[in-house]
Amino acid sequence: MKINHISFRHSITRLAIPAIAVMMLWSCSKTVDEPTAGINTPSSLDEKAGTWKPYVLASSDAIAVAEPKEATSADYKAELQKLKTATEAVTPQQREQINYWGAGAVYRWNEIARELAARYNSPPASNAEGKYPVPDASKPLDDPKFPFANPPYTARALAYLSVAQYDALVSAWNYKFKYNRKAPSKNDTSIKTLLPVSDLPSYPSEDAVVAEASCVVLKAMFPGEVPFLEAKLAEHKQSRLSAGMNVESDILAGSELGKAVGAKIMARAKTDKMSGANNQAQTASMIANARKIGVTEPWVSQEFPPRPPMLPTYGLVKPWNFDSATVVTLRPEAPPIIGSPAYQKDLDELLNIAKNQTREQARIASFWSDGVGSYTPPGHWHRKGAELCHQNQYSEVRTARTLALLGTTMQDAGICCWDVKYWYYYPRPNQMSSKIKTSVGLPNFPSYTSGHSTFSGAAAEVLAHIFPDKKKEVDDMASEASVSRIYGMIHYRFDCEVGLSSGHKIGSYAVQRAKTDGAE
Repeated sequence: MKINHISFRHSITRLAIPAIAVMMLWSCSKTVDEPTAGINTPSSLDEKAGTWKPYVLASSDAIAVAEPKEATSADYKAELQKLKTATEAVTPQQREQINYWGAGAVYRWNEIARELAARYNSPPASNAEGKYPVPDASKPLDDPKFPFANPPYTARALAYLSVAQYDALVSAWNYKFKYNRKAPSKNDTSIKTLLPVSDLPSYPSEDAVVAEASCVVLKAMFPGEVPFLEAKLAEHKQSRLSAGMNVESDILAGSELGKAVGAKIMARAKTDKMSGANNQAQTASMIANARKIGVTEPWVSQEFPPRPPMLPTYGLVKPWNFDSATVVTLRPEAPPIIGSPAYQKDLDELLNIAKNQTREQARIASFWSDGVGSYTPPGHWHRKGAELCHQNQYSEVRTARTLALLGTTMQDAGICCWDVKYWYYYPRPNQMSSKIKTSVGLPNFPSYTSGHSTFSGAAAEVLAHIFPDKKKEVDDMASEASVSRIYGMIHYRFDCEVGLSSGHKIGSYAVQRAKTDGAE
């Protein structure tokens, strides 16, 4: 790909959202610390991406985009002149914004989503009546704020965000190469650009597509942040004009396409059964089922007053890479019978750690805690995926594909894990022995299997496929994330080992999709 390298500043501003300092309820608090990312210069145009398989759209041309004006038309020439004037009047603040968004549209909007997840990852406190009020989406800024961005919620939000970005970009790529409008500076060489210019057609704008689609999803997921998100949307689109990268008609076409795709994606969200994921009326039958299949002492909340279990029917939410019937077939074997030699062996391991925990074990437990005030394990893995895409100079559409595969498999992992948790309703170690004190908080849901392990196994399976040279690294990360829950004395070893294995199986479905989506 030909790149016209223009001089630009490498400094960027980062969106800094403080982590919420709250009492540890299911894991420990952790500050969000995003890495600094420089300007992304994709190594490939991915010209055929318009033929890749979308998730929700029927095809890349399912939403029509009108043909742009000819480069020789008076209207387009007027746009070029207006753009030239804008680039000559760029302020220092606008330069900072240009460099910030120049790291990549998908990269930045996923970063914003993770930081919002961390901001809203705060479980409701009990009221004077000893009850825990449920956050109200219609009053998102009331106490307790909506949403409580726990791991299943964050996994779902990031999945929908990444799918919207991917489907929108696959559609945008179709029209880019259908209409083949060159970048403004290639039609008027007097335009000063403040970012590298490639041979990628400029209509519709990929940045506007991503910005609008992302904004639609994130406003639905975090309704209390609408003013903030709209401000970032406006800033992002303006940065492309200020940098001389797009004329207004490029931006407008991208905006309309992004909004339309975002609406299609959120239509799926309204019917995916998430609205029924907190059905507390089902817990009595779940406990009865657990007793029937041999769990003699089902899990109970260890908080006072007792907190209702977190999202007991999340396992019924619609998955992405397989159907709901497959969720049941992926359910692993039963955990050891309480009191059996296998059970006692793993309980004794925790009792030993409680007495003799090493500094390294404590470090690993803390690093992977990903609890209150963090963007949770799904966010942790999304960050890793985004970093790998940036390091490998992926195009916007290939970055979106990577994060969509990653995001959907992690929501699938959450659905399967929550199905298992409430099928077996297995007690936490600290419920079974007062000598076991968790160092990473008190999860308010059953023990078997480990959510960290399931999320991490699925994520590692996908990332190892996309970045085969990083297979050992991501596998080691997943193994460490899994064992961290033992070192934190929050899970039995069998919770973690079975969860990690289940995660890899779940991730294999996303890998199968990756092999058949046309991008490889």
